[in-house]
Amino acid sequence: MERNIIHLDLDAFFVAVERRNNRALANRPLIIGGSSRRGVVAACSYETRQFGVHSAMPMYLALQLCPDAKVISGDMEAYSRCSHEVTEIIAEAAPSFEKSSIDEFYIDASGMDRYFGAFKWAKGLQGKINHETRLPISMAMSTSKLVSKVATGEFKPQASQNIPTGTEQEFLSPLAVEKIPMIGKQTASFLYDMGVRTVATLREMPLNFLVSAFGKNGISLWNKAHGIDESPVVPYSEQKSISTECTFEEDTIDVKRLNSILTAMVEKVAFQLRDQKKLTSCVTVKIRYSNFDTETKQIQIPYTSSDHVLLHTVTALFKKLYNRRMLIRLVGVRLSNLVHGSHQISLFDDTAEAINLYEAIDFIKHKHGVEKIFRATTLGVNRRVRMEMNMFKGNVK
Repeated sequence: MERNIIHLDLDAFFVAVERRNNRALANRPLIIGGSSRRGVVAACSYETRQFGVHSAMPMYLALQLCPDAKVISGDMEAYSRCSHEVTEIIAEAAPSFEKSSIDEFYIDASGMDRYFGAFKWAKGLQGKINHETRLPISMAMSTSKLVSKVATGEFKPQASQNIPTGTEQEFLSPLAVEKIPMIGKQTASFLYDMGVRTVATLREMPLNFLVSAFGKNGISLWNKAHGIDESPVVPYSEQKSISTECTFEEDTIDVKRLNSILTAMVEKVAFQLRDQKKLTSCVTVKIRYSNFDTETKQIQIPYTSSDHVLLHTVTALFKKLYNRRMLIRLVGVRLSNLVHGSHQISLFDDTAEAINLYEAIDFIKHKHGVEKIFRATTLGVNRRVRMEMNMFKGNVK
């Protein structure tokens, strides 16, 4: 049976939410992000994009390009609520769907052509979402998640595009390599240095060369350049938390070592957040004493997935929590109140330098493994302890 995979992507989602809540903002150039000179653009309207403004750009540069733009600090809770509205509409209509981020969805509509056109059905759902939420949304359909996502990005805003079976490579060939999902600035720059600028050129690269250059991700690059993507639509469930714990072979009171282990934990869970395109607003630290008494402390924070924010929070919680001066047998970190959102949009008050740093770190971790780069302060955390920090997903609805 031929696959029909639909990709839905809310157009300029944050901007659309702000405009829905304040009609005076309609048609005005808008930038959402940190308002300080060192702030970063989290999202921007199409009116500002024509001046060259884009997400993750330093705010001072964005305002130089578009000085008439209005800057809004952003409200992640409002964006999350609107995302939930759209999710409920899709859940009522779709046989199987996946929520891949706060503003993106995949639907497996395979087999629908036997009853009515899958593309016609998708356009109807697109119209229903737009009508009931007053949020613009783009849609594309093909035989894979990869091609559908790329097509949505190419033809938005308010796209309705079908890529027929057999035309996937023809559609992808002229596109710049960075249009392919998973090719970020670091990978694109690497490819550009090799003279690879289009998907057609990338498709000509030998598989063994890509593997030697990019590790296991080279196989994925080769497949995507050929329009090959058999990944399924994963049924949606709301993940409640991400956590990690470490139980020591011998109970300890070495605070320096404990802080090093907590730092390593934060690095891992923060990377997992960014890898899953999620943000957290609730941080919990847990300790278990040698007599098995267990205590926890938690705090609400602005939505984030950045190491330095989470590390500062975890360190402060541990200082408040550890007051008995007893031996400790276990420490743990839990991130909850998760919402979908990418690393860039979490850093409303961060700097372009910080975003570039995290992108470079994540690039290295994806290519060589999460254990290949870490803070110098965690050098004392030996491999056995790192292996004990088994991360697991929290309960799901």
